[in-house]
Amino acid sequence: MNRNIASALVLATAAFAGSAFADDITVDTTPFNSSRTRAEVQAELGQFKKAGTSVWSTQYNPLAKFKSQTSRAQVTAAYIADRDTVAAFNGEDSGSAILAQRRVVNGGVQLAGQPVNAQ
Repeated sequence: MNRNIASALVLATAAFAGSAFADDITVDTTPFNSSRTRAEVQAELGQFKKAGTSVWSTQYNPLAKFKSQTSRAQVTAAYIADRDTVAAFNGEDSGSAILAQRRVVNGGVQLAGQPVNAQ
């Protein structure tokens, strides 16, 4: 009986294994026409090398010379002011409960969960 099961398993595996065919390689035969001369490209490369920064370098740091316009205290205050709203929108109901509590002011936009005739 074990041989029958093993044989059936081998046959099933062989049947389901099948062949996988990859798509053919697509060769683009459209000729390339550059909009710039070799000298222009070489000049741009020279300027790039002179600048000394390479976005492909492992030591490239785009924030090395960044200076913020807001203070740490301002960022902290903005975070504290908005964290309850952000938590509500990231909650289980995706903010439906907080949107339902808001009122339509001056005929403004109708929000989710609010009846049309709300006063």
